[in-house]
Amino acid sequence: MKNYKSLFVGVLAVLFLTGCGGEKKESAKVDSNKNMSKKERIAKKFGLTVFELDNGIGPIKEKLKLGPIDPAMVEKGKGLFETKCASCHKLDERFTGPAQRDVIERRSPEYIMNMILNPEEMLNKHPEAKKMLAVYMTKMTFQNVTREEARDILEYFRSVDTKKENK
Repeated sequence: MKNYKSLFVGVLAVLFLTGCGGEKKESAKVDSNKNMSKKERIAKKFGLTVFELDNGIGPIKEKLKLGPIDPAMVEKGKGLFETKCASCHKLDERFTGPAQRDVIERRSPEYIMNMILNPEEMLNKHPEAKKMLAVYMTKMTFQNVTREEARDILEYFRSVDTKKENK
């Protein structure tokens, strides 16, 4: 009888300790999510960093230092846009893809460059790119654009922006 009583007390102790330990882990998990900002929770949901959520997924991993608009880069960017982008994008009208005038108002410079340089991964993983794909139902393709060429295209977009802050 004493053995059963000891066994019963031992089983109760194990159940009590196991039950308490499980709840502490779960509440710690919930508490860590409570301390996250809304943006951090969204980024985590998609497996992104907050920087990637704001600026896209790709080779541009830090904020760009833009400075004044460079006319030489604008000219190169305009030519690149006309040869590599204009079959799907127009400045002022929806076409196969979205209109590009004032894109700098809708997306960060880093996002624009990452979309140009890494469209496949952006369309597969980034929530905003996925939304655009759902609207336009055509995947943006990589046009063999270098980082420097993407920067020239960005400069062209900055030059055709109607808001003065970006000029």
